[in-house]
Amino acid sequence: MKTPNIIAIDGPAASGKSTVGAILARDLGYLFFDTGVMYRAVTLAVINSDIPIKDEVKVTHLAETIRIDVNPPSLDDGRAYDVFLDGCDVTWDIRLPEVNYSVSPVSAYRGVRLAMTQQQRRIGMRGNVVMVGRDIGSVVCPEAELKIYLDASIEERARRRLIEVQGRGEEVDYKETLDSLIMRDRIDSTRTIAPLKITEDAVVINTDKLSIEEVVMKVKELIEDV
Repeated sequence: MKTPNIIAIDGPAASGKSTVGAILARDLGYLFFDTGVMYRAVTLAVINSDIPIKDEVKVTHLAETIRIDVNPPSLDDGRAYDVFLDGCDVTWDIRLPEVNYSVSPVSAYRGVRLAMTQQQRRIGMRGNVVMVGRDIGSVVCPEAELKIYLDASIEERARRRLIEVQGRGEEVDYKETLDSLIMRDRIDSTRTIAPLKITEDAVVINTDKLSIEEVVMKVKELIEDV
């Protein structure tokens, strides 16, 4: 069996992409590349530079001048990968609440997406990678040998995100979580550049009634058929 060099996993927020991608990459000995960290890193850079999030021109310029790298994890502290911003380890900094709040508008800017797509391709084309995001199969690596689209109902995704956030000790309620996901879906699916969509050659897996292990197994079965 020849394992695909690039495996693309797309889907909306909290559909299980990151968890499935991380397990799959570990089992295959591949790099797990959650491309969303690119936009988080840009957002962190914007915040650290005191640039207003609404200033698209300055935000875009910053995105075009920074270098972001994603590598296999170097520390055993729970991380799935290392994220470097201009040579500095920001793996955990990109998960700060202020980044969570601002990453959606930053990631919607056309210039930011173009800049990050180039950096994502640079990393993805190294091969032996499981890439997770919203436009991997459609824009970043359309040549990926296997494209998966993970989906789930908004209610199920809100339930999962709530458990995830509460597990980190943060206080949040279900309605707040649901509203946040609805807003994120609207931004992701309606942006003018690289909107979230299902490509014709992607295999759609609805994860509503599936465990993580069952989803991983389904993907592995697809790998065998490539």
